[in-house]
Amino acid sequence: MADESRLTGVQGFIDLLLASSAPSPVLAEVGTVAAVGDGIAVVAGLGRALVDELLVFASGVRGVVLDLEPDRLGVVLLGPSEQVKAGEDVWRTRKVISVPVGPGLMGRVVDATGQPLDGKGKVTAVAERPVEARAPDILSRAAVSRPLATGLKAIDAAVPVGLGQRELIIGDRQTGKTSIAVDTILNQARSEVLSIYCAIGQRGDAVARVIETLRASGQMAKTIVVVAGDESAPGLAYIAPYAAMTMAEYFADQAQDVLVVFDDLTHHARSYRELSLLLRRPPGREAFPGDIFYVHARLLERAGQFTPEAGGGSITALPVVETQAENLSAYIPTNLISITDGQIYLSPRLVRKNQFPAVDLGVSVSRVGGKAQHRAFREVAGNLRVTLSQFEELEDFARFGTRLDDATRARLVRGAAVRAALRQPERDPIPAVEQLMVLLAAMDGMFDGLSEAEVVAAMESVRASVGDTLTRIATRIADNQPLDEDDRASLLKVARTALSVPEHGRDADT
Repeated sequence: MADESRLTGVQGFIDLLLASSAPSPVLAEVGTVAAVGDGIAVVAGLGRALVDELLVFASGVRGVVLDLEPDRLGVVLLGPSEQVKAGEDVWRTRKVISVPVGPGLMGRVVDATGQPLDGKGKVTAVAERPVEARAPDILSRAAVSRPLATGLKAIDAAVPVGLGQRELIIGDRQTGKTSIAVDTILNQARSEVLSIYCAIGQRGDAVARVIETLRASGQMAKTIVVVAGDESAPGLAYIAPYAAMTMAEYFADQAQDVLVVFDDLTHHARSYRELSLLLRRPPGREAFPGDIFYVHARLLERAGQFTPEAGGGSITALPVVETQAENLSAYIPTNLISITDGQIYLSPRLVRKNQFPAVDLGVSVSRVGGKAQHRAFREVAGNLRVTLSQFEELEDFARFGTRLDDATRARLVRGAAVRAALRQPERDPIPAVEQLMVLLAAMDGMFDGLSEAEVVAAMESVRASVGDTLTRIATRIADNQPLDEDDRASLLKVARTALSVPEHGRDADT
């Protein structure tokens, strides 16, 4: 009886299978690895693959189609090329390379594909978006009209950045480019701006220091860190900035303001050159491929201030590029200078003078941010540039030992004091009202004749004197209102009291 019941059960299962509809056939397109290079692979047999399509190799490594030719595909590997062997199978996914987006990425450290690197488990995403996207058209853009406060006196006063602007940070190695970008992120603790830090080709210890700084300040909760380090595959370094921009676009579509730092695009260009040469693309100037300008242009054109119909948010881009021996006319720097809306140039000569941040106001420019600058800073900025430019000319002239009249000597003293007032330590972004007090005090002569150490102490005293008495002025500055004569007089009075300086500067008693 047991055997009969078992046979009856098997027969019933067979009848059920025969009665059910047949499964639809699944089409799988399989190719073969023809050759493998350092970070690239040549694939044959996938004639219907598309550009930017994601491929999966039998070894588990993924790749992105970059070159299409009649009998071969040039594929950029997103993993170790040592794991890929010639002759192994490759499958199409019929999907373009995408990354997760959403609020769940905030506070996380991820790679260029959105995979977590911080050991905190899987990333919670609301969707996946392609890393490549069309830049918003002209009708989707609005004028840049709101300031992005960096907390750095030399920038907020003289080279202002607006929300939605693309401002290049450029300079030689070890001049403080990353410090300016990180300090700008830290200063967003005083605003609602979200931040994305994209590290491209950076050493692991350098990225770890940035992450630790963000965590120690409490700003990591409002920041996404995208890492494609110097040990990563060149394909990851190539797609990292596009992935970071895609993450930013999600928040901009939700009417939020986002700051994106690309540190740095010099390594990005070198990674793309490496991949292009391995794929046998024709080399051009400095061996870069002919489309290197387009590679960066299509990335940075996705930033901007957008209209309410296009989401209403903004993406502010701070790309970093490295120069060699102050050569601003090199290929990649000139490309990026022409793409962006201005540059903050960090001079090694100022570094040697212990001037940090080493912003050279003679070369730095903001082509848009002046219209978005805090109105309280505008009248200070003009006098600041004039005073420093006159001082630098006279400083060079005074080296010859020429006798100087009293007026020239006074300009030198005032210029040295103003330049010293622009000094600022790392990781110490300053609120706008404190910046204005320090700059007005310097322009009024309160720091004249002081040594460097005395200027630092004087600036600390001035900053510490900001209390409840200046709350109204701080509110006016936050509301982007200009300072009237009473406000200016109040700021100077508080500064003089803090420094015990007479009404007309330090030489009033003479």
